Amino acid sequence: MTSLPRGRAANGRRAARSRRAAAAVGAVSAGLLALSACDKPTPLATITVGDNSVSSETDCYNDGDAVKTADLAKCLQSKDIKSIKVDPDATVRFGVDPKIADKGWTILMNGQPLTDSSTKTYRTIPGSVFFNEQYGAKGNSTVVSIKEGEKDVSGLWSFKLQKDA
Repeated sequence: MTSLPRGRAANGRRAARSRRAAAAVGAVSAGLLALSACDKPTPLATITVGDNSVSSETDCYNDGDAVKTADLAKCLQSKDIKSIKVDPDATVRFGVDPKIADKGWTILMNGQPLTDSSTKTYRTIPGSVFFNEQYGAKGNSTVVSIKEGEKDVSGLWSFKLQKDA
């Protein structure tokens, strides 16, 4: 038997339950506060060649609004871009987040348009195109970019394609 007066033990359990509930509410609030401080991730663009793929977010993104021309020039000059090996006989598959496709997107090769604008989330191009001088290729690597937006550029994702002979 307990030495507490009748009903006292029940109140002790209720107090413990209240403390646990308050701690849970505090943890959830802290988690939500931490999440609200994070930047939203940018939409992804992906290139796939055979069984290999590379995805990237971008630094050149203004949450759907136009990116300044000076910022775009810097992004096209970036040396810190992801790369993938491409066999010229393989098919290169481009995939974009629906958020990118909704605004229209164009594939650029070395800064020049390679395709017309599309609102599809997926496109394919023969690998040989990326190493053909006729399309502006030079050497065994090519920088390919995905430009979001038809008139104003609202995002730019770049990849380096390296020839895999």
